Amino acid sequence: MADQTTIDRGAELLRLHQDTKLLTVVNVWDVISAKAVAGVEGTTALATASHSIAASRGYEDGENIPIDEMVEECRRIVAATSLPVSADLEGGYGDPAETVRKAIGVGVVGANIEDQMRPLAEAAANVEAIMKVASDEGVDFVLNARTDAFVKAGDRDKGEVLADAIERGRAYLDAGAPVVFVPGKLDEEQVSALVDAFGPQRLTLIGIPGGPALARLEQLGVARVSYGPMSQRVALTALQELVEAVHAGGGVPPTMRTLN
Repeated sequence: MADQTTIDRGAELLRLHQDTKLLTVVNVWDVISAKAVAGVEGTTALATASHSIAASRGYEDGENIPIDEMVEECRRIVAATSLPVSADLEGGYGDPAETVRKAIGVGVVGANIEDQMRPLAEAAANVEAIMKVASDEGVDFVLNARTDAFVKAGDRDKGEVLADAIERGRAYLDAGAPVVFVPGKLDEEQVSALVDAFGPQRLTLIGIPGGPALARLEQLGVARVSYGPMSQRVALTALQELVEAVHAGGGVPPTMRTLN
């Protein structure tokens, strides 16, 4: 059974997803990035990025980082903040339900789990098993059940891809997931179709340049927008820009902030 702090944070994270106000989470990958994001006024929850955590530890993306290292980094992030934390746990490292159990054990109260376009019955069974673990732990766990329908679409017909995403998302909601994550560069029409199929505050997206504005996504009934590895890329871009400025004879920009 989870401790009371974890239970309370789980309830808060679920509330944030169910609120009609769009939840935005800029993903973090270690303690200092978590503190930097949490310290910005208006931040109500944190989410990790598996790609970013793996990269910071020298691993390629795609479950190459050992699960114990991933969970340990999540533990450190949870301990560094009073905000609820959702973790990107890729495809679940071979045993999604057990991986989520480990994550709850360190205070994580939500997770992305990729379906990786597994057979639908198998993917839905994984969702059901995860939610049973969460129930056993007494946590309102926000499983952000991810379908890779668009990510792995290739040159398939867009209508067929959307139909796949809808079928899979509905199956995951029926299996107990509170929200469905459909990453990809989606237009407003596709987002509207997904919200209509799942219901309001049941769809989560990734913020990609060129997509619908956040205000419009809120109007459409999207629950959450996250940013995956892009936040780390933005931070590393700023680092490279500092190096370029130093090489050119400049230095630290006057906009630099002091972070604890």
